[in-house]
Amino acid sequence: MNAATEPRPVPDDETVGGETTAADGRRRQARGRTTRRKLIGAAVESLAERGWHATTMLEVAERAGVSRGAAQHHFPTRESLVVAAVEQLGEEQITELRRRADELPPGRARTPAVAEMLLDLYTGVKFRAALDLWVAASHDAGLREVLVPLQARVGREAHRVAVELLGADETRPGVREAVQATLDLARGLGLANLLTDDAPRRAQIVRQWARMLDAAV
Repeated sequence: MNAATEPRPVPDDETVGGETTAADGRRRQARGRTTRRKLIGAAVESLAERGWHATTMLEVAERAGVSRGAAQHHFPTRESLVVAAVEQLGEEQITELRRRADELPPGRARTPAVAEMLLDLYTGVKFRAALDLWVAASHDAGLREVLVPLQARVGREAHRVAVELLGADETRPGVREAVQATLDLARGLGLANLLTDDAPRRAQIVRQWARMLDAAV
């Protein structure tokens, strides 16, 4: 075989016999990630607005602007979609805390600022979506099985970030409990805020709790 008839080496990103190129594969992966993000975002919106029982795969697919088949390709079951949505909610909460950490004041003013951040964490659409899942899981064993360990992991991460923001020393007696009580209080205040705007009362509680928290940590 001479040079004129020898096959030309094919670069990795070209096609052979019509096969998908590496570039096409990367574009397909990017589209897949975009579709997943749309589906997760649509699931969070639907959970917050319509609740767990109305959040079907068809409902989420329509909100996301994709076909039901495409939705089930990424998330074969509604539970798998919920897991992804809860993980996304948790990540967004932690990201928001870390983003606002740079704005925290130094010294004694830091504890009230951190307390306000943490007590405001469980308000709004994201908390409403999570709350509806908790209520549904109390009656749905299958949902509870996937949600409990996932929520525990999210809770541990929120606790860890709270400790970092407060500069708390959890080797001291009572400090760990004080930090956890702050997160538990935040969830309770978020629940009260679902029916009415509880901001004025919450502001008073934040001030008092910050004084108690500062003494504890």
